[in-house]
Amino acid sequence: MAGLNVDDVKVSLQKFGLYDYVVFVLMLLSCVMIGVYFGFLKKKAKKGEAEADYLVGNRQMKIIPVSLSLIASFISGISLLGTPTEIYLYGVQYMYIIGGVITMGFIMVHFYLPVFHNLKLTSTYQYLQTRFDKRMRLFGSILFTLATMAWLPIVIYVPALAFNQVTGINVHLITPIVCVICIFYTCVGGLKAVVWTDVIQTVLMFGAMLLIIVKGTLDVGGLSVVMDRAAASGRIEGPDLRFDMTTRHNIYSCVIGGVVYWLKTNAVSQNMIQRYLSLPTLAAAKRALWTFIFGTLVLLGLCCYSGLLIYAKYYDCDPLTTKLAKAKDQLLPLLVMDTLGDFPGLPGLFVAGVFSAALSSLSTGLNSMSAVVLEDFFKPFSNRPLSEKQTSIIMRAVVAVFGAICVGLVLVVEKLGSVLQLSMSLGSVSNGPLLGIFTLGVLVPWANGTGAIAGGTVGLVIMIWVCLKAQLAISTGELAFETKPVDTQGCSYHFIASEPMSMLAINATAPPLDTTPIDQGFALHHVSYLWYTTMGASITIIIAIIVSFAVGPNKPDEMNPALFSPFIQRILARRRIATQRAQLEMVSGGSKKIIQ
Repeated sequence: MAGLNVDDVKVSLQKFGLYDYVVFVLMLLSCVMIGVYFGFLKKKAKKGEAEADYLVGNRQMKIIPVSLSLIASFISGISLLGTPTEIYLYGVQYMYIIGGVITMGFIMVHFYLPVFHNLKLTSTYQYLQTRFDKRMRLFGSILFTLATMAWLPIVIYVPALAFNQVTGINVHLITPIVCVICIFYTCVGGLKAVVWTDVIQTVLMFGAMLLIIVKGTLDVGGLSVVMDRAAASGRIEGPDLRFDMTTRHNIYSCVIGGVVYWLKTNAVSQNMIQRYLSLPTLAAAKRALWTFIFGTLVLLGLCCYSGLLIYAKYYDCDPLTTKLAKAKDQLLPLLVMDTLGDFPGLPGLFVAGVFSAALSSLSTGLNSMSAVVLEDFFKPFSNRPLSEKQTSIIMRAVVAVFGAICVGLVLVVEKLGSVLQLSMSLGSVSNGPLLGIFTLGVLVPWANGTGAIAGGTVGLVIMIWVCLKAQLAISTGELAFETKPVDTQGCSYHFIASEPMSMLAINATAPPLDTTPIDQGFALHHVSYLWYTTMGASITIIIAIIVSFAVGPNKPDEMNPALFSPFIQRILARRRIATQRAQLEMVSGGSKKIIQ
């Protein structure tokens, strides 16, 4: 490529041909056909069961499809593109979050999942009304709506970036087309269509990542070359054992902060819980959870390795410095076109895989939104019960309207920088307070509605301030950071570096792996984004308990035991037995005195 400039190389790598478009279109058509099948061809649900059929598959779904749907819903295009970028820029420290993921599984099985599954809920926010009051149900539903609307545009934008890298087609041209297809099959097919399209999309995700890894590893000279180059650059390293909350990733933020973050996104989020509630038994839901965790860890491992592979491929010619990749999250698509571009259909398979991840997350979010809006915004405020027709119209209208809003919000996301941390940071604004409220509900019988609303409000306000302050500090350069070293000495094409070599840590990225902000003293908004959910939940719980005892706590013995985690139920049962014994002793003691 001697004599070429970076733009020439970029154009030469855009080899998305007829076969690739065919593979991509076939993926979209398969999703449409699944929606048509469940919406128009499948036997209709019995009268009175249409809502349960649309939202939770009549609670008769199977474990494997639901498990694959959970994986597809959680591992969005954000993870597929953002995680390799994270590893390329900062090394493998982020991957110690697997400790948090596994721990989350044990906590969820024992504390959260039994409560929601045994209550046979449709919206998890119904629990908040039963446990606290109507105010809390509305508060939780509003927070979920805001968090979902902040997250979904990022989910849509990420695969559009990949498509732009491999085809050159404008992001805002492909986004509406793909979203309309997703809105269609989610709208007409409900949860069953979402789950079965997720199955196809999960297979595509795994297939695409394995294809890239195998071919890419062979191209650079084998596994040993990948690992040697990554180790030499400091990208492979042991866990950082220093306890510093401003360090972006260390063992504490990844495991402790990670487990709390994953608890919110998996244990109490409507997006995920709705899948578990579609299974007929609690035992089935637990098996689906562990299958989900195993599949997620495998996919995260593939994403991690692909980040190391990207570095091994471009170790002497960083594509971010040369602007061969316009955005950080286009690194994996660049590797794909460099590795698979000469094989017709294979780039199309990769793009289909990335879009599959996005479509599954988008369809999950929209289906969950239809459940929350129907159950928490319409039904509680309706003067008379909704008819089946009204229910059907509302559920489908929500999918269409919120889908259209998300497409419009992509314009905002485009200006906001690196997607992996961005999505986790913005989500933490509401995730922390929500997790705190649900944790109060299942673990703290004394907490009441007034305390919960006070704690949730304070937690929300503080987290909004922290997240906005942190994003502002990053964008203005108040926080300057370092990435792992890169080089451009081996480039075979001409380019103009946008920054000197010493400034290769692109300022719009997230905080550093192993450095603290270049700033004097400790500031709350310098804390690692992985602590945000923990921070919001802790503030919410502490304030709620204080306020609850100030205004008069609940009497645990008078509350419905089904609202609490199994071990809290056992504690309450022992309290009741002890109280009854004490009362019997008092009665028997009084009887003896009378006889005497």
